Amino acid sequence: MATLTLPKHSILSLLPTQSPTHPLSHNFPILSKSSQSQFYGLQVSYSSSLSIPSFSSMKGSISAKVNKGTVPPSFTLKDQDGRNVSLSKFKGKPVVVYFYPADETPGCTKQACAFRDSYEKFKKAGAEVVGISGDDSSSHKAFAKKYRLPFTLLSDEGNKVRKDWGVPADLFGTLPGRQTYVLDKKGVVQLVYNNQFQPEKHIDETLKLLQSL
Repeated sequence: MATLTLPKHSILSLLPTQSPTHPLSHNFPILSKSSQSQFYGLQVSYSSSLSIPSFSSMKGSISAKVNKGTVPPSFTLKDQDGRNVSLSKFKGKPVVVYFYPADETPGCTKQACAFRDSYEKFKKAGAEVVGISGDDSSSHKAFAKKYRLPFTLLSDEGNKVRKDWGVPADLFGTLPGRQTYVLDKKGVVQLVYNNQFQPEKHIDETLKLLQSL
């Protein structure tokens, strides 16, 4: 039976890149070496009897509620300055809403900085960028200040919005999903993009879509 050690943010640290000396070590990686270099995700402790669920048993857990062509549920959340921000605020212009696992983790930092570095391109396309995670406003404020993030970060404590939008979790439900939505001027979803292991690809895909609207 698998046993996962999951303190706050430790699930989002990188897996070890070297094989352990003993095959039954608690830090024995469950991914291939080629996968580890791209993985921004999980620290696992387990016994040698770890069983991996089959893909067919996971199908029901990865279907999203918000799909292309739909209008997602509205929300009001606190931003990094503690102010209430509603999704309706952005109606009339395209908006990129990206859900990410947590502040200050390797993949999420790369993704946020990539959005920052391309922010002028998003502005040129007339779009707003909004990042959402379960971190509180003070965590978002420190994260935004440290990396000079010019866009809004919203605090979804309790992950209610994540659940309402049906953002799928990764790695058998242990890791919050990294999923990006592009909404058009009318608030209709035009793109749903999920890629946990290549966070910077979210920027490429969203810009490509925005430039075609």
